Amino acid sequence: MTTAELIARTENHLFGFLRGLHDGGLRVPADKQSQFFAGIETLAPSTTGQLYWIGAATLVTSEPERHVYDEVFRRFFGLTAADALVVTDEPADESADEDEPTSMPGSGEAEDVVADAAGADGLAASNVSPEGVRRFAATTPRSHELIRELCRELPRAVPTTRSRRRRPGGRRQRVDLRAIYLESRRTHGEIMRLHWRHRPQRQRRVLLLVDVSGSMKQHSADYLRFAYAVVATCPRAEVFTFGTRLTRVTPSLRTSDVDGALAALAQVVLDADGGTLIGTSLATFLDDYANLARGALVLVLSDGLERGDCTAMVAATRRLSLLAAQLSWWSPLACDPAYRPLTRGMSAVLADLDALTGVDGLETALTAVRGKFATTQRSAHV
Repeated sequence: MTTAELIARTENHLFGFLRGLHDGGLRVPADKQSQFFAGIETLAPSTTGQLYWIGAATLVTSEPERHVYDEVFRRFFGLTAADALVVTDEPADESADEDEPTSMPGSGEAEDVVADAAGADGLAASNVSPEGVRRFAATTPRSHELIRELCRELPRAVPTTRSRRRRPGGRRQRVDLRAIYLESRRTHGEIMRLHWRHRPQRQRRVLLLVDVSGSMKQHSADYLRFAYAVVATCPRAEVFTFGTRLTRVTPSLRTSDVDGALAALAQVVLDADGGTLIGTSLATFLDDYANLARGALVLVLSDGLERGDCTAMVAATRRLSLLAAQLSWWSPLACDPAYRPLTRGMSAVLADLDALTGVDGLETALTAVRGKFATTQRSAHV
């Protein structure tokens, strides 16, 4: 059998496996099927156990679905869930010392596949989404105190701009002819005093784009608590999360309790702790919600570790820079004094940022807010 025939046979068997899942009651959406094949391409499984865990991480989201998946996988590949933990298709290393203790064959492989596919170690990014529900730990008393501090500081820190609409007021900017006319009707045409209208100052919109991918696992919870404080104190705030997809979460954050807000977020942010597609997510935001960035204070909370081609990330960041009044990038990596933005993505977007600030939790977020978001002035472009 030629290599081309073997590849075609393998593809047919995998598509047959997906049809078997559908016939068994597990209807896998097209995006999850794409993630399944992306996981195979990225991880290049060499054992059936590895293939099992790639499918479990990308195709299954609940326990009932897991039962269907296990049955169909056993039918197509002859391997059960229990076997996937202890069975490997690779021959044992005969040169190993018989007296040397070894781990169960295949167990390390399975764990590596799950960790890489879901970004569970919080240190590396992938393009595979776990499609699960993340449980956030309860907010500590110290975090509650920091959130209250942030709520006090944010109204003073958010930059202002003149309202487009004029309001009645004593500032002599424009004569209010309508008010003068209505008053003159009560005085038989006599103008007794002049009325004025002016454009008052109001807060700029605050737009948060929060990275919830696996490489941000240690920081995303505090980033979302900061987002809760922003929504609670800034009437024109908008918050989006992104990992492998873009999710608008502003309505979920409009609650009176931070832990309640995080619980609501867990139900809508289904790509948490998974892969990362920064450029694709930012491009989606600009396609659907670009008006929210116009004249706004935009904060991107991410480590900037984009996978693969960074062209989309660079183009989207440049467009955000042109739309926003201020564009700041908060990265936990920048908390290290020795950090330098040398990755392809961050080095390319640095020129479009007002500031690259080290923020890894609520403590450093409060410091950045007290420093007026650590922004630097650039020439006006909005």
